[in-house]
Amino acid sequence: MARRVLVLSYYFPPSGGPGVQRVLKFVKYLPSFDWTPVVVSVEEGAYPARDASLGADIPGDTPVHRTSSWDPYHLYARLTGRSDEEAVVQGSLEGREQTWKERIARWVRANIVLPDARVGWVPFAIGQGRRLLAEQSVDAILTTGPPHSTHLAGAALQWMTGTPWMADFRDPWTDINYYQELPHTAAARRIDAALERMVLRRADAVATVSPSWQALLRAKMGTEPRTPIHVIQNGFDTEDVGPADVTVNDEAFTITHVGSLYASRNPTALWRAVQQLREAGDVPDLRIRLVGMVDSNVEGALHDHGLADITELVSYVPHPEAVEHMQQAGLLLLSIESFPADTGMLTGKIYEYLATGRPIVGVGPADGDAARLLEQTDGGRLYGRQDVQGLAGYIRSQYEAWANGEPASGATPDALQPYRRKAETGALAEVLNGLER
Repeated sequence: MARRVLVLSYYFPPSGGPGVQRVLKFVKYLPSFDWTPVVVSVEEGAYPARDASLGADIPGDTPVHRTSSWDPYHLYARLTGRSDEEAVVQGSLEGREQTWKERIARWVRANIVLPDARVGWVPFAIGQGRRLLAEQSVDAILTTGPPHSTHLAGAALQWMTGTPWMADFRDPWTDINYYQELPHTAAARRIDAALERMVLRRADAVATVSPSWQALLRAKMGTEPRTPIHVIQNGFDTEDVGPADVTVNDEAFTITHVGSLYASRNPTALWRAVQQLREAGDVPDLRIRLVGMVDSNVEGALHDHGLADITELVSYVPHPEAVEHMQQAGLLLLSIESFPADTGMLTGKIYEYLATGRPIVGVGPADGDAARLLEQTDGGRLYGRQDVQGLAGYIRSQYEAWANGEPASGATPDALQPYRRKAETGALAEVLNGLER
């Protein structure tokens, strides 16, 4: 008989963007491993993007309970004269101009609404979760963050009911990529760290996406960690993405980036490498396509390197269209920003890139988990953030193969078997199987 798991996730369709993919695929495939998910999410969330098409992945018999939430973004929108959608900020703020109102709101975010701006959903999530736990037999609780305030709801429900609880960290908490940009006071940092430590110690199991972040979280638990920390990587869904009939663009060799390109992710070494290749006349038919949010600082860098005329900017598109852009690329661009825990960054995007069978050129920590994944799967190469010559050589070789009518390929399906979303959900189910009251 299938067991039930109560899944608490702020991001869930119609939320779009990368934050929703991991939990959505867990919900989709858990029934294949005899776990029935019961989802609690927010009714009208402060989402950075919306993609109603993702709702097709929710099994028809999966109950999804939506609650109200107190959301400071609505107040922030009124304060700054923006729409609710414009007020939602996710990820790095590096390089963005701020008004005095925005600076005040940022200070409040860092020091008052701890641990994050979605903490106003926690009381509603606890209330709905407690009602469901009282009404039906539930064998486990799963919370996923960011927002990491969701884990506070999991901790409260575990304490109230004794139901085993697993906390899933898609990103670190006090080591997330933009944490150093927030104007925390010393007291706020201590409170945030204490909340993080409490979650890590109280949870019956913890999961994260990479070996480096597994070690990072384990170190925060002290010399005798009692909570097991599992690596359950992100992945790709074979029903969404894979080598397809879509052919590589034969009119131009396109370097394509899909997703948000913040100022902190601006791959200036790659722009410089392309500039050098163009000036040498080595890549006459090269184009750049950026799909998704592009920071104005990135646009400025492209202009400064003489690349604006060969760059196409495509605003946020539904997931199926994003996949088509990946499949048509001559080379897929991965950029990992610099932050203290960057060696563990393994985004969901890298797996979808790999699944298309197109080669990847990465810019980031050359000794990190992403670089090792590309090497292990033969899916591409990742270069250090200052390695202009290495990037230029790799782009040139890829371009020449394309120009000769034989565009290079990336990872093979066999190499990617362990990274299918269904396989990763199977790993999650094994952890849930081991939880005991």
